[in-house]
Amino acid sequence: MKKFLAVLLTGAVAVSVLGGCGGKGSADDKVIKVAASATPHAEILEQAKPILEEKGYQLEVTVFDDYVQPNEVVESGDFDANYFQHIPYLDSFNAEKGTHLVNAGGIHYEPFGIYPGTKGNLSDVAEGDSIAVPNDTTNEARALLLLQDNGLITLKDGAGLEATVNDIEENTYQLEIVELEAAQVPRVVDEVAFVVLNGNYALEAGYSVAKDALAYESSDSEAAKTYVNVIAVKEGNEGAEKIKALVDVLKSDAIKGYITENYDGAVIPFA
Repeated sequence: MKKFLAVLLTGAVAVSVLGGCGGKGSADDKVIKVAASATPHAEILEQAKPILEEKGYQLEVTVFDDYVQPNEVVESGDFDANYFQHIPYLDSFNAEKGTHLVNAGGIHYEPFGIYPGTKGNLSDVAEGDSIAVPNDTTNEARALLLLQDNGLITLKDGAGLEATVNDIEENTYQLEIVELEAAQVPRVVDEVAFVVLNGNYALEAGYSVAKDALAYESSDSEAAKTYVNVIAVKEGNEGAEKIKALVDVLKSDAIKGYITENYDGAVIPFA
């Protein structure tokens, strides 16, 4: 059902995005173009559409399946905002790419989790096992920190959110850390002992945090504050009325209720 919705969003909404590239005006001020990941971001935005329509805004959503283009199209001005990333990734992207993107509002938090691959329990870990993790800078560090919290590795003091496999100080089981693009991690579950997944890719792979995760970050942890998923815009646009309207709707009780009821703990509204 969710995959069907993602396909529907990708096909149907892309058509509307191609329409009209005219000058700025009052009509443009009532159209909000957002680049998003399919799950859960685009699904949540779909729920916001009728509420925004009541407020006089037309929300147009285009689904992207990577973590680069959504920032590029906002930086270029082709889109008003994106909804797919947390603040550490946003900061890292700005530093590496020279972009000027800022947080316009925190919407939700997705617990990072360790999920079964060929093994179904962390107590079954054995020497030489492989574990797949995302390879982008901030998410790899987050995955490694979760592995450390569960006693699988030990990182060097101070590695924190900059940690890479080079910062593994102790690796008792001689684990092989397989670094993959985030979207590829769930595709190797039959090839590695465990996978560490972002919340949205866990959902797309059919995993439930509550039922399937072997370990995950707690909802009241510092990670919830650090890794809140945000509406990102180009610097200077965060005060635009249509952006404030978008953020207000996404933080409304109606959207919070939808998130709580539909994602089985994999997505948690941010206060």
